[in-house]
Amino acid sequence: MSQQGTRKFGLLGKTLGHSFSRSHFMEKFEKEEIDAIFENIELPDANAVEEWMKSAPSEYTGVSVTIPYKEVVIPFLDELSPEAKAIGAVNCIHFKDGKSIGHNTDAYGFGQSIKPFLRNIHERALLLGTGGASKAVAYTLKNLGITVGHISRTPNPEQMIYGYDQANEIMVKSFLMIVNCTPLGTSPNFEEKPNFPIEFVGEDHFVVDLIYNPSETKFLKLARENGADTLNGLSMLHQQAIKAWEIWNS
Repeated sequence: MSQQGTRKFGLLGKTLGHSFSRSHFMEKFEKEEIDAIFENIELPDANAVEEWMKSAPSEYTGVSVTIPYKEVVIPFLDELSPEAKAIGAVNCIHFKDGKSIGHNTDAYGFGQSIKPFLRNIHERALLLGTGGASKAVAYTLKNLGITVGHISRTPNPEQMIYGYDQANEIMVKSFLMIVNCTPLGTSPNFEEKPNFPIEFVGEDHFVVDLIYNPSETKFLKLARENGADTLNGLSMLHQQAIKAWEIWNS
């Protein structure tokens, strides 16, 4: 696509009513007088994603990718950045010279967002969920030297992946960082939360929820009331968007 005309960007996902990405970029374009538009691209399934990808390189400069397509989209891409390949998930696609290149800016965004909160006691992190976002979080934490365990609906103890029914007080107290990488609690489902004994967290815990709408999920509220440091996903969203914008303009 010619860079001379109005450039098109977007967010690719299944249900995007809760997302702030479009408003974030539209405000940026207006403020900085950038000739571009940002669309929400809601697609029902993997087949629709494959079909959409055929024409995307000629129409778009770049798109962000969210739940549930961060892994689904990989086979339809021409190339992967080394980081996206290592993580096994893509949340940013750059369309350049007719090619689609997958990147991961979630890892960068998460790393930047947690920096002010990390203490030397946070040596072990427990991640709820094993999807695309979880993979980026695990990659970042391992690079920081933090031991990572997972809670999942499909346990695999050899890989430190435990079942939700195994989460107990001893486990919670041995992982002083807890990260919710599931969509449970996203607007409008404010009462939902992962089936996890959050009541066992205390003042030494750092609890992160990648959800940013609402700004405080039920999961985070309970953690905060127990004295834990808490962080939602908004700063991660902003940081990864900055990185995506760099990539799209490279």
